[in-house]
Amino acid sequence: MDAEKTDYARMGDSLEYKYKDLTEKVIKAFYAIYNTLGYGFLEKVYENALLIELARMGITAAAQSPIQVFYDGKIVGEYFADILVENCLIVEIKATKNLILEHEAQLLNYLKATNIEVGLLLNFGPKPEVKRKAFDNSRKYEGTKAFWTQMNAEKADL
Repeated sequence: MDAEKTDYARMGDSLEYKYKDLTEKVIKAFYAIYNTLGYGFLEKVYENALLIELARMGITAAAQSPIQVFYDGKIVGEYFADILVENCLIVEIKATKNLILEHEAQLLNYLKATNIEVGLLLNFGPKPEVKRKAFDNSRKYEGTKAFWTQMNAEKADL
């Protein structure tokens, strides 16, 4: 990481709109890709293009990040977020005619299942669509919060 690069994972850009600067940069990258590639490709094409564009912007991003779902302290499922940006933003990519409520529910469930609080749903359809979702950690199940607090402490020790 560059010394001048903002540490998005440690600071919310504003109290009212968490990770505002970061989400704006991801949305800017989305439109740059949409304006170049248009619609009609599979999601994986857009995912790869977004990884390239974010890297060009100096933003750390990882594809197919695992999300484990816990119930009563036990793993009951595992999903994969399309892109995890700066360890604080989940990006879900769609390439469909229109976004539907199920797409938004998928992203919200990812946010509920993790310590990530903000997500973007990007649709490379006939019309570009962007949805921003947030789910504050203070609203999440206490056992899940305790788990992620422990996980973050272990990461900090590495």
